[in-house]
Amino acid sequence: MLMEHLCFFLVVYIHIFRGLYYGSYLYPRDHVWGIGVIILFAMIGTAFMGYVLPWGQMSFWAATVITNLASAIPFIGTEIVYWLWGGFSVDNATLNRFFSFHYILPFVIVGLVIIHLILLHEAKSNNPLGIKNTIVDKVPFTPYFTIKDIFGAIIFFILFIFFIYFKPNVLGHPDNYIPANPLSTPAHIVPEWYFLPFYAILRSVPDKLGGVTLMTLAILILILIPYINIQYLINFPIKYRSKQFSIVSKFFFYLFFIVCLILGWIGGNPAETPYVEIGQICTFYYFLYFLYFNPLIIFLEDLYLTKIVE
Repeated sequence: MLMEHLCFFLVVYIHIFRGLYYGSYLYPRDHVWGIGVIILFAMIGTAFMGYVLPWGQMSFWAATVITNLASAIPFIGTEIVYWLWGGFSVDNATLNRFFSFHYILPFVIVGLVIIHLILLHEAKSNNPLGIKNTIVDKVPFTPYFTIKDIFGAIIFFILFIFFIYFKPNVLGHPDNYIPANPLSTPAHIVPEWYFLPFYAILRSVPDKLGGVTLMTLAILILILIPYINIQYLINFPIKYRSKQFSIVSKFFFYLFFIVCLILGWIGGNPAETPYVEIGQICTFYYFLYFLYFNPLIIFLEDLYLTKIVE
């Protein structure tokens, strides 16, 4: 199950970055994108609770650290933590609750995926050119995209089978083979690789409440990016969505991608110099990209290309 989570998140992250690159989050597909981010939230919750179930050292202490983040909420934080635990520490009650939610949430995800597809059917798919096309510009889904999707699925299953049969532990942590022991804290608590960038953002802020808030906003901002653009605010129609032909926009996007990789690397290292400082710089650019660079560059390039065409 662990390798299934790892490969599934790999495909999802590729899907997200592809949507960012081709501007698939912009109107009229903003609702499709929003449901997709909610699916990501549900996946993160499901994967986290599933990671706790083996009840190894990393599982136990990951549950302790992550659930303790709720204690940063003013006034009621401690009571929320006790409620999550079902007692005064992570124990059998916590494990039973996590098992129940780990079983239920996949059905919620299936429902959200159906809604995601229905909204996509209404808004229609985006295209790599990022322009509005007509009926004469389109090609049938079968056989062109069917063959393409089958090819992608074959590549994915080759990668999946390789990890399952030849490298099952390459992305796991050896400490998780040690049975959970509340009296022995691991020297370095590391989450799974798909949580590492958000974990690095959490540790970039010295204040506990600030770190939790920033980590939550790092995911929540994905829902807001369709509306954090100048065209949406001034009701200016977007004609060119894709970054494929925009040199400046493409440069900042690739820089953002590299920053995300660096955040993942930082999250797997101890919270000490120089990792903390590098993480703070990357966290600053992560939010700056969504709040400043991306909306501004899209607006200026779209305006420039529109004038050239006219």
